[in-house]
Amino acid sequence: MPLLRAEGIKKSFFKGKTEIQVVRGVDLTIETGEMIAITGASGVGKSTLLHILGTLEKPTAGKIYFGPKNQEVLRFSEKSVSQFRNKALGFVFQFHYLLPEFSALENVMMPALIAGHSKSPSEKQARELLEFVGLGHRLEHRPAELSGGEQQRVSIARAVILRPKLLLADELTGNLDSANSNNVMDLLVNLNKTTGISIMLVTHDMELAGKMHRVLSMRDGLFV
Repeated sequence: MPLLRAEGIKKSFFKGKTEIQVVRGVDLTIETGEMIAITGASGVGKSTLLHILGTLEKPTAGKIYFGPKNQEVLRFSEKSVSQFRNKALGFVFQFHYLLPEFSALENVMMPALIAGHSKSPSEKQARELLEFVGLGHRLEHRPAELSGGEQQRVSIARAVILRPKLLLADELTGNLDSANSNNVMDLLVNLNKTTGISIMLVTHDMELAGKMHRVLSMRDGLFV
């Protein structure tokens, strides 16, 4: 069953009077439970497309439908699209964006607390997620006390605490060595198998891409 369907996604920027077309009319369907990798050289529109599908950027043209009711999310109000993003989507980026003054446990709890969930169940769920990602022994450590791979695993746990339907990841292994990259790859596959979450990631890492169900290559703002 389709989870997300995008039609005719375009994105242009203007430099003076010159139009720069970054995404040129992309169609894409992500099935429920599917893992997709988008690959391609730098500057071909991969991250821009990911940000549009995650409602972090507005396209110049196109439509995005989500869920069994085919909600047209680009027609939502700003408040409604923010609520949709927080409830249905999770994000992991190359840089972890963890709050340095808070522990791993507190960082993972934060989205749930911001969403208005009570502290006790949020803490319990955060503990369980950190156990799941192999960091049950690092709950009270702050980001500066964690390795890059550990920080990325914390960011993945944080991204899924609200049980999103779709996890969007942008070069999440870009700053990791091969051992930590492999750990993150295995974690994503295990997360998909155990929770059914759909995953779409942008990556230059072809080994990581090979772990996904489907690999799409972009060139000049289009799939090829």
